[in-house]
Amino acid sequence: MKTQVVWRSFVVVGACLPLVGAQHAAPLQSVMPGAALTPQDSALHALSRLAYGPRPGDVPRVAAEGVMRWIDRQLSTDGIDDDRLAERERRFDILKYDRGDLAAMYIAAQRERRERKLAAGQTAQDSDRLPDPMMPKNRRLASEFADLAVVRATLSQRQLYEVMVDFWTNHFNVYFAKGADRFLTPDYIEHTIRPRAMGKFQDLLIATARSPAMLFYLDNWESVAPGASPPVPLSARRRGGQGVRRMPKGINENYARELLELHTLGVDGGYTQQDVIDVARIFTGWSIERPQQGGDFEFHDWAHDRGEKLVLGVRFEGGHDMDEGIRLLKLLANHPATMHHVSRKLCQRFVNDDPPDGCVDDAVGAWKRSSGDMGAVLRAIFHGPDFWAAANVRAKVKTPLEFVVSAARAVAAEPDTSPRLAQVVARLGEPLYLHVAPDGYPEREAAWVNSGALLDRMNAAVALASGKLPGVTVMLDSIVSAGDADQLIGVVNEKILGGTMSENTKQVLRRELAGIGDPAQARALAVGLAIGGPEFQKQ
Repeated sequence: MKTQVVWRSFVVVGACLPLVGAQHAAPLQSVMPGAALTPQDSALHALSRLAYGPRPGDVPRVAAEGVMRWIDRQLSTDGIDDDRLAERERRFDILKYDRGDLAAMYIAAQRERRERKLAAGQTAQDSDRLPDPMMPKNRRLASEFADLAVVRATLSQRQLYEVMVDFWTNHFNVYFAKGADRFLTPDYIEHTIRPRAMGKFQDLLIATARSPAMLFYLDNWESVAPGASPPVPLSARRRGGQGVRRMPKGINENYARELLELHTLGVDGGYTQQDVIDVARIFTGWSIERPQQGGDFEFHDWAHDRGEKLVLGVRFEGGHDMDEGIRLLKLLANHPATMHHVSRKLCQRFVNDDPPDGCVDDAVGAWKRSSGDMGAVLRAIFHGPDFWAAANVRAKVKTPLEFVVSAARAVAAEPDTSPRLAQVVARLGEPLYLHVAPDGYPEREAAWVNSGALLDRMNAAVALASGKLPGVTVMLDSIVSAGDADQLIGVVNEKILGGTMSENTKQVLRRELAGIGDPAQARALAVGLAIGGPEFQKQ
């Protein structure tokens, strides 16, 4: 079966999603605009937005429990048993190493690289063309870390929590492949993002500002006051430093700019270039230890700008310590522009690419009442009318991560520790932790929808349903029963698509299933085409 031909069939019958640059068709919906959602519709909608899609049996179970009751449980993760995921996590070697262990591996790899260069008599320019300083074990652990994110999203019962981890990972993006971030990023995700994903924004903002991964990624670790120099000779500080320390060059504005533009106020948040400069001055001295010492956060009082600063009209007197940086972060975390910017991004994630003003207003109101508690902000969004409006049901296109994980959950896939699913996510355009720019992976449909990407999704779906992804176990016979073509299509529509399959898609499946006598082959083909088809791309 040639998936390219099949995808053309979807296009021909008019079921294809709109392509980039084309006029957008009305979103495919499970209910008519203006109609009330049934309990089944509501359960499917909640599982598609607060979770990475339903696993078999989830929709009727959540409908029977009561959708709002299920949502409230997702907002309080402490009461959700996730022992099955915990057992699977124990198989991942990456979680057995702390930041110091990974730093030691990184240093050893760098030393090996330098020794190879010296042995070959290579110049500095030649060394730039050598492979990355990552030994095979390091590379395996790096690929394991991306797979761990996919496995967690696939198997966790705390689905909203995993969605929020992904949200904050993009909001506070760092680039895994940049130098020391090869060993700093796992610690950043595990100990900075994950513990605070459902807590107060202020706490998360302060933690990311202190994170060695963020300090290295946005170069703040080497930002010093003009004319400042370390109290000991730089040569002594560099000894054994493996190139992570460099001569101080003065103030670096990278973190200050992204802190204001991306992390807090937003590009239209009312700050000026002088604000950026003074924020950078406030964070001079926020740095990291050498890798040999574990690469932890370290404040260098000698590097700190002790002069007076003015940010957003607020005066900072300067001093010898970190207090003014913490004060600034608290100010930014509770600034009205930050509330609006982050609330809008949350509504964009959970409601619509073009978030309704009412949703944003509800979220901002909850932020003010709760001092930025994300549980309260999310509850306001999910209890608000915009979340349940028919116009916003199945109105968003899944990102590659959302597509792969929802496909795996739809067929009750059991992934092991091999990186196959993470590799599929990467091939579809979203290699995890490898977005170079600080803005993180985009949320909007236009970034992900084009004919090539949709064909790649079809290929991935057919491979998954056919059991052709090593390391991923799929038991379709426990989900979809055999029968003639119409019976099979009906079951796939109910179990995989929640009853949203269009007549056009049914026509394509009937045509492709014609003449296939092997029930197992027919079942795999029907499921693969349904997952790769237009309806499954929407959430």
